[in-house]
Amino acid sequence: MSLSVPDYSSTRILVAGDAMLDEYWFGDTARISPEAPVPVVHAASREQRAGGAANVAVNLAALGAQTRFVGAVGDDAAGATLAELLRREGVEPKLLQYPSVPTIHKLRVLARNQQLIRLDAERDLREVAADVNRAVSEQAEPGQFVVLSDYGKGTLASVEGLIDSLGSKACKVLIDPKGRDFGRYRHAFCLTPNQSEFAAVAGSWSSEAEFIDKATALRSELDLEYLLVTRSERGMTLVGRDIEPISLAAEAREVFDVTGAGDTVIATLAASFAAGCDSASAAALANLAASLVVARIGVSRVTPSELKTALHRRGFGGRGLVSAEELTGILEEARQRGSRIVMTNGCFDILHAGHVSYLEEARSLGDQLVVAVNDDASVSRLKGPERPITPLEDRMAVLSGLAAVDWVIPFSEDTPAALIERLRPDVLVKGGDWRVDQIAGADSVLARGGEVRVLEFKPGRSTTGLIEAIRSGQA
Repeated sequence: MSLSVPDYSSTRILVAGDAMLDEYWFGDTARISPEAPVPVVHAASREQRAGGAANVAVNLAALGAQTRFVGAVGDDAAGATLAELLRREGVEPKLLQYPSVPTIHKLRVLARNQQLIRLDAERDLREVAADVNRAVSEQAEPGQFVVLSDYGKGTLASVEGLIDSLGSKACKVLIDPKGRDFGRYRHAFCLTPNQSEFAAVAGSWSSEAEFIDKATALRSELDLEYLLVTRSERGMTLVGRDIEPISLAAEAREVFDVTGAGDTVIATLAASFAAGCDSASAAALANLAASLVVARIGVSRVTPSELKTALHRRGFGGRGLVSAEELTGILEEARQRGSRIVMTNGCFDILHAGHVSYLEEARSLGDQLVVAVNDDASVSRLKGPERPITPLEDRMAVLSGLAAVDWVIPFSEDTPAALIERLRPDVLVKGGDWRVDQIAGADSVLARGGEVRVLEFKPGRSTTGLIEAIRSGQA
């Protein structure tokens, strides 16, 4: 399946559910307490993050979606901190404050990447459920995608009425469920239980075929458009009203912490649906996002550039056309992993064997190759009014299909000096008989300790020669 990351920036998504403040204490332990048989942790740092349903909202904002969050908090310091964290992450908070209801707070203590203990401070929130329902209904826009994240704390105790209210606005409601009564979620657009939650409702199974039958039956019984079951090491399975069941294998990677993985799944799924992806692509992107967050400690989120990089590293998409802003983030993440970035530029009008050989040699100098391509107007200025023969879109499409090329980006100036300064490659490559001091952008690369290389073109291969041969009938 061909897979690409959509533009999430135009999507508007409303999130509601159990709001929490997650706190992490990080440290080291080397002895057992003399007071009790427990390890002594020397706390070196701490971090506060939006948790629970609020983490779903943060995940959506990280993808670029315009996100609003409705939840209930106490009139306390934890509630104020959560609101500020949401704003800082790009989420618009619509928090209902209650002096008598403290903000749910979870404290996790970790040492050497292992969670030693979790301390929860919370109380039942069913008394605020009606208020939350009204607030969500008021905030929801007609036809909008709405995510309800149920952690079983009571905020969504009256979810049946909320689904009906949102349905009257033609909203598409995705729900991360809790408990054994899935009948509460009837008529939702999509339900995303994990395998344990699904088994508690549908019962056990002895074969994959039986599992699919149970999932299909539950989707039909609840009148859902889709049911997505996350299955840990078995990946995830999607069943839908008008599609064949889709099973996606788990990405093979070391798992450190599954905290918040379900939040990432439903956030990516909702954003991808809202951005126009079909169900198979939305599920595949959610599966990929989950594979990234489980390799990190604590709740986390994924950016579009991380998804694109992950697709690229897996070799089934993600490469190709990017904007300067996107590529800046992608290359920064690549550098943090120790990758060596190579960059070259040119017109690449009528791609031929000489180009391919040159690009393969350039790629051998590092881990990722960026090709900057002159746009049509700049080619005309450089080569004359009859050029280019091939328009920019086609030239970029062909380049992005080459195995040696990782990323392709256009530029409109006569030289790519400004783009090179922005992307900061480790190696700048140029073909032909250029001197280093004549190469645009070479000074900035050398000033940062980078390398500039001049490669020979394959003899007898040139675009100009091809054009002349074609015109003379000798091709």
